[in-house]
Amino acid sequence: MTDTTLTPASPAPARRGGGREGRRALRAAPMASFPTLVREIPVYNLVPDEAVELIHEESMRILEEVGCEFRDDEALAMWQAAGADVSGTRVRIDRALLMELVSKVPPEFTLNARNPARTVKVGGRNTVFVPMYGAPYVRDLENHRRYGSLEDLNNFHKLAYMLPALHSSSSICCEPMEIPVPKRHLHIIHSALKHSDKPFMGIVTSKERAEDVMKMAGIVFGEDYVKDNTVLVSITNCNSPLVWDSTMLDAMKVYARHNQPLILAPFALCGASTAASAVGAVAQVNAEALAGVAFTQLVRPGSPQIYGQFMVTVDMKSGAPMGGTPEAAQMMFLMGQLARKYRLPWRTSGFHVGSKLNDAQAGYEANMLMHAAILSGANYVWHVAGWLEAGLCCGYSKFVTDAEQLVGWYKYAGGLSFADFKEAMAAVREVGPAGHFLGTQHTLEHFEKAFFIPSIMDFNSFEQWSAEGAKDHDTRGREKARAMLNAYEEPKLEDGIAEGLRDFIARREEQLPNSVN
Repeated sequence: MTDTTLTPASPAPARRGGGREGRRALRAAPMASFPTLVREIPVYNLVPDEAVELIHEESMRILEEVGCEFRDDEALAMWQAAGADVSGTRVRIDRALLMELVSKVPPEFTLNARNPARTVKVGGRNTVFVPMYGAPYVRDLENHRRYGSLEDLNNFHKLAYMLPALHSSSSICCEPMEIPVPKRHLHIIHSALKHSDKPFMGIVTSKERAEDVMKMAGIVFGEDYVKDNTVLVSITNCNSPLVWDSTMLDAMKVYARHNQPLILAPFALCGASTAASAVGAVAQVNAEALAGVAFTQLVRPGSPQIYGQFMVTVDMKSGAPMGGTPEAAQMMFLMGQLARKYRLPWRTSGFHVGSKLNDAQAGYEANMLMHAAILSGANYVWHVAGWLEAGLCCGYSKFVTDAEQLVGWYKYAGGLSFADFKEAMAAVREVGPAGHFLGTQHTLEHFEKAFFIPSIMDFNSFEQWSAEGAKDHDTRGREKARAMLNAYEEPKLEDGIAEGLRDFIARREEQLPNSVN
């Protein structure tokens, strides 16, 4: 057994001493963050090995007999040169070629942060938690739903920096809608680099934008460094069924050539873009993901990559995507077993819910999915803070309450510690029958870390809760987010780096149009 006490990667903030001096001390203290979560609990295999082999066999047959479209001339030429059967945009891949390429992906890699104390590992028994991505709307500090802004994006990156169980700042937590689309990526990446010193995510909506991301990363980390060292993760989605389009392939080529990992994740609405079968959907999505993983190894053999999936079921009454369903959890377990078969780092999603509010439905959905994410052994758990409305909205209250729950999940996955077992048993003998343990030496030494103690959840009496305003969980979450933002202290970039980023953005904004042609 190992000691799984949660140890911040840097010292925790000092306790507030009261008044101006106390506030100054709190702001000046190094920001706490948890190191990579190393899971000390076993994974759960939902089906026997024979069932995993059945799914694998059908995925191979899909790629050999049906094939997958790669809608990019350079990609098609690369597949043809590798020995695949290319007809038009359809690529049929022999399983021997496919698995040879997949085997080149390292089972673990290091994801470097601009602050080395925030660097994490992905793969194996390692798990990292990453906030949501891509919402056009926010549910703000006044509980209003509106379009996201650059100020909102800055705020979410500040919160991601301050919340210790988040290992990355993501990038597009919400879209800064007031910024023209051709220039938006510059401000998204600048916000992630400026307001947090944790790892971040790239942009994949065009080749040029991906190249801009790498140039900005080069300004911060050094151009030579980012040619070989992993500093960001990007997401590419296969268009289910069985299409990798030119936009995704362009981004894959840019990032893979720089040795930056991509999440190769089909975006599957099960019952609409896959068969209405959980097992059938997994067989198709596995084929799509493996085809993407294999292509990255044509670009740069040995580059780190992440096998991924985003599978949600479709409400057969309305066609709307559903969040925390039992089938979504079951499909996670299957993907985890396949990832272990291929020895690939893999991504799933944690708190992606369909609920419109940070309410009971959101909690039920989130718990269903996070249990599956943890027990299926996921390495990169995405969308774990802020996600509402099937990803259309990022909520301030949801962001901080999700992140608080991650502290509990972190402890859950870290396993049980027997480090103080003898001392605990000695306390039993010290107290004896009919006593209490509140004043024992063991309690005094361990009470702060013995149990998960959330600050947003309320465990007071009804009378105390009423006296404090009878606030619901969503209200307490908004208050916590507001208080955190008021206490935020920026992790400053060096002056030369900060100026270099500003100059690059200014030059690119002059070159880029204000609207998409």
